Amino acid sequence: MKINTMLFVSEFEELWFDALQSLMGLRKCGLNHVVFLHVIKREKVAMRRGTGFLKQEEVKLKEIADIRFIDWAETLFEEGMEVGAHIAIGNVLPKIISVSEIENVDLIVTARIERGKFEELYAGSEISELLRRTSKPVLVYNYLSQSSKAGDDPFERLLLALDWSVSSERVLDLVLALSGATKRVEIVHVLSEKEVGKLSKMEAHKLERENKKRLDDVCDIFVKERIDARPHLYIGQTEEQIKKAATEHKSSMIVLGTRKKSIWKEKWVGSIAHSLAENSELPVLIIPAEGS
Repeated sequence: MKINTMLFVSEFEELWFDALQSLMGLRKCGLNHVVFLHVIKREKVAMRRGTGFLKQEEVKLKEIADIRFIDWAETLFEEGMEVGAHIAIGNVLPKIISVSEIENVDLIVTARIERGKFEELYAGSEISELLRRTSKPVLVYNYLSQSSKAGDDPFERLLLALDWSVSSERVLDLVLALSGATKRVEIVHVLSEKEVGKLSKMEAHKLERENKKRLDDVCDIFVKERIDARPHLYIGQTEEQIKKAATEHKSSMIVLGTRKKSIWKEKWVGSIAHSLAENSELPVLIIPAEGS
């Protein structure tokens, strides 16, 4: 799983050029093409009385986006990269899906998209909907959660959360492809207290040994690729333990996969990956289940 082409979705207020620059470590892994996407929401150009689009405002907003993208592109051109850009009016999600397919991108980078509590309850989040409709890896880059500037290369110190599902294989393949940009990987598996609590002491020890062995085996794969990797087994609520591990090991990004679920189940039950994407202060790289 290579990353040659990146789709960088910018609403400007959420992701700026410094965020993009912090991802340039991916060039060591083959990244050579960046596609910009800016979507102007219809309500920004709609006339108050609903009689159509205010053409003058539409042209103005497109020109502003175009000027910004030209400025960004010039810097990337000087570094020998290919650049493309799309500026559209409408809803963000369909545009991301269509442009990612048109440009055949390998990675989608977007900021967390906020919704009101009532709207999210019944419609689900934009991020969870995006992950249901694409098989492309999605990096939710929440770099403005604590600071107005992007930090170090988020790919340097990864927290890799594995649940031993089929999607874990895709996650592992992608992280191995990032070997040129990654210095250290903390590999984490979380056992639920409820699961362990049902077992006898002997059975619990056996389960722990089995999972530690699987973690060691994954670490060996990374060591062969000359990547510093360390195994960690946690017990507790999965999302809380992943956040705890990321803090303890000073990780710069959380990486995990998703399991394919029905729309109804995802909306009302949710998933660890989607929740982390919505709430984590760290960038979260999510690899959707194949066939999403």
